[in-house]
Amino acid sequence: MAIAEPPTPNAIFGASVKRKEDPRLISGKGQYVDDLRLVDMLYVAFVRSPHGHARITGINVDKARAANGVLAVYTGKDTADKIPSVPCGWLLPDSDLKIPPHPPLAVDTVRYTGDIVAAVIARSREGAADAANLVEASYEPLPAVVDSEEALKPGAPQLHEDAPGNVAFRWKAGVGDVDKAFAESPVHVKLRIRNQRLIPNAIEPRGIVASFNKASGQLTYWTSTQIPHTIKLLLALVMGLPEQKIRVIAPDVGGGFGSKLYLYAEDLIMAYLAQQSDKPLKWIEEKRESYVATTHGRDQIQDAELSATRDGKITGFRVKVMANLGAYQSLFAPGIPTIAFGTMLTGAYKIPNIDGEVTGVFTNTTPVDAYRGAGRPEAAHLVERMVDTLAHEIGKDPADVRRLNFIPAAEYPYTTPTGVQYDSGNYSAALERALETCNYSRLRDEQKHAREQGRLLGIGLSSYVEICGMGPSKVMQSTGAQAALWESATVRVHATGKVTVYTGTSPHGQGHETAFAQMVSSDLGVPFDDIDVVHGDSGSVQMGVGTFGSRSMAVGGGAIHMSMQKIKQKAIEIAAHQLEANVADMVYEDGKAQVKGDPSRAKALGEIAFAAFMGGGLPAGMEPGLEATSFFDPENFTWPFGTHVCTTEVDRETGKVKLPSYCAVDD
Repeated sequence: MAIAEPPTPNAIFGASVKRKEDPRLISGKGQYVDDLRLVDMLYVAFVRSPHGHARITGINVDKARAANGVLAVYTGKDTADKIPSVPCGWLLPDSDLKIPPHPPLAVDTVRYTGDIVAAVIARSREGAADAANLVEASYEPLPAVVDSEEALKPGAPQLHEDAPGNVAFRWKAGVGDVDKAFAESPVHVKLRIRNQRLIPNAIEPRGIVASFNKASGQLTYWTSTQIPHTIKLLLALVMGLPEQKIRVIAPDVGGGFGSKLYLYAEDLIMAYLAQQSDKPLKWIEEKRESYVATTHGRDQIQDAELSATRDGKITGFRVKVMANLGAYQSLFAPGIPTIAFGTMLTGAYKIPNIDGEVTGVFTNTTPVDAYRGAGRPEAAHLVERMVDTLAHEIGKDPADVRRLNFIPAAEYPYTTPTGVQYDSGNYSAALERALETCNYSRLRDEQKHAREQGRLLGIGLSSYVEICGMGPSKVMQSTGAQAALWESATVRVHATGKVTVYTGTSPHGQGHETAFAQMVSSDLGVPFDDIDVVHGDSGSVQMGVGTFGSRSMAVGGGAIHMSMQKIKQKAIEIAAHQLEANVADMVYEDGKAQVKGDPSRAKALGEIAFAAFMGGGLPAGMEPGLEATSFFDPENFTWPFGTHVCTTEVDRETGKVKLPSYCAVDD
């Protein structure tokens, strides 16, 4: 059997290769936060409220402090003036936004099951957990509310004095005259959807190891996070620590999905406790603890109305949403059910009149923030359900209603009524390819025959467009995001021609090391195995933003591309000097800088790099070295789209579900 040759460097991007990460990960040699074993390390356990809403009447820690191996126990009253409130980083404009104080250690009142009331430091993890069980917290239970609709009713239990009626914000979006569209359109459909609350479930729970050197004032902070550089900045801003004295390291991360995207109460507590301790501290979240302590996702009640002509042309769309935020505003919480959700209410369709209103609601539940698409799936689900409901109302095939309402390919770039610009798209092509691939007409015939036999065979159809590549700083900041969303990359060519890439993004399972190495190998012509990718350590990598919103390749990869162009330009200038050629006559191809049309007059990247570092044959005034750092801030998001078709059969007697076929066409 012939063995396939490895791809050449210029063909490796997009080729199937063995992932760089896999040897250490699948052999158990990866290093996660819980793998860290520091000298004299101590362990932290948290005591959490069993009540959704209660007044703290007392906390007796005497038994816990007296337990074997326990060094300290802290309560909210011990830290009330020492650990600041957990911050919110998305200050939604024109929404009457309320951000009640969120003490990391509850002082007087707990507002959700899982609220932290005490922290225990012990010599062993088991000892810390046992001592936490010895903390005697007493409570006066208060009325609680967990449903957003109930929380908005008069007389509902109130969570915060400065958020009357439990309203966290009211946000509106849309253009046109929706009332007129409904008045003039003969077809109206309504739908209420409850997009249920979800619990993120990464294989690796959250974890922190914090070590503070009192002599130097250096805080070294290992954490399972998607945003190490942002955590560093937030710790400096919130805790008042010198930023240059903080090093944040995200080692291997076993899944994130949005839930490892914030500065949590535990982060602030661990940073404070580390400063009080002479030894490093470790906290690893238990799985059952994760269910109540890690942010949740979704949880919306959506009331939608759609108006249309009798042939199915959509004329108006009215949406009112109650978004359950939980007990407090998390870091990005205000922007998820508003900007990320509301801007996508047009979906793939040309809808001239839209009226969207989102009410953020405080309830006695775990705070809600980004999770798996963060607002965009909720919007896509709502829009597609409404299109299907319209098709059913007028008796047309759902595919035909979609064809009729798609944004025409000739109208791009297209500015939607919700204020974003789709740069490109061809939704009809994706639909037709999906219908052809799954043999849609045959599926409809099978469905008809199945129904005649009493079988429940359904065909689901969904055409989506999604906002990805989170990055345009000017756009995000105009919506209240308190951060820039560029991304950074340093590409360093060593004297021997090997390459190291330092990326500001931080993977949690996606394969950044492989994808970025493929990208560099293809562009610079360096063998794949000669490229290393470094990430997740603020002590060695230039400041970056992080990994979320499908931005790593679109924005982080853009920064890498920019750095490579700078390197190739410098390589061309060095080679031109050595070959006594004009720079304008040079090109960079296949890992070499050469004279156009004359491959015999060329210098390989390895030769150029050696000269760059050894100082031989550099143009006058040129600095030695061959590396470049870039910060890429895109002008727009990316707008992937596609159509999925799924057949589902449900057994009438048992409820058993089968999926006979699934077809997906994605751009």
